[in-house]
Amino acid sequence: MKRILIAILIVISVSGYSQTKNFIDQNYIEVTGKAEMEIIPNEIYVSIKLNGKDLKKIGTVEQVEKLMFDKLNNLNIDVTKNLVIKDMASNLNSHWIKASNINMTKEYQLLLTDANKVVSVFRELQSAGISDISVDRVEHSEITKYRQDVKIEAIKAAKTKAVSLTSAIGQTCGRALYIQEQNGDIYRRGYMSSNVFIDVKTDNRDLDIEFEKIKLQYTVLVKFELK
Repeated sequence: MKRILIAILIVISVSGYSQTKNFIDQNYIEVTGKAEMEIIPNEIYVSIKLNGKDLKKIGTVEQVEKLMFDKLNNLNIDVTKNLVIKDMASNLNSHWIKASNINMTKEYQLLLTDANKVVSVFRELQSAGISDISVDRVEHSEITKYRQDVKIEAIKAAKTKAVSLTSAIGQTCGRALYIQEQNGDIYRRGYMSSNVFIDVKTDNRDLDIEFEKIKLQYTVLVKFELK
C-alpha cells in the first residue's frame, strides 16, 4: 500500500513539473524591436565666467556681475530663479577673501528654455564685454516620459515584426515569454560657444536659431510563443 502511494506522488510531481516547464522548451519566435524619437531641448544650460583679470577694463567682478544682472533682467530672465553660482565652495576660497588684489573668478550657470533666448543672452553679454560664455549641456524637462514612450514603441515594433513573420509561414505568435531591453542611447548635439555661435561685432542679423534635437533610441528583445 505504501509503495503504491509513493508511486502516485511521483507521477503527480512529474506531471506538475511538466506543466511549468521553462519557456526555452516551448516553441517560440525571437525578434527585436527598435524605436527612436527626436525632441527639441527645452532646458539649455549656459556657463558664464567672470574673471577679474580679463575684466579689468570694465570694472571689478562685482561691478561686472551687476551689469550682467541688469542685462539679463532686461531680457526678462528671472535671475533669482534661473541663475546660480557653480562650485561656490571652490570659488569662495581664502585666497581672494583675504586680499582685494587677488584675482577673483566666478562661474554662473544660466538656465534658458529656447535657442533664440540663447542668442539674445550671447549678444547682450558680449556687448557688455562678457565673452567667456558657452553652452554646457542641453536637456528636456520630460526626458523620462519620452524614454518610456520610445521603449513602448520598440516593444510594439517587435510584436508587429513577429506577427508578420509568423503569418508568412501560416502560424501565429502568442503571448510574450521573455522581454529584455538591449540598449538605450541618448544623443545630444548642438552645443555652441560664443566663439562659433555668434559675434556681435560682425553679425547684427535677426537670427532664428534652433538646437539640434536630442535623439532617443532603444532596442528591445522579445520572445513570443509560436503557435
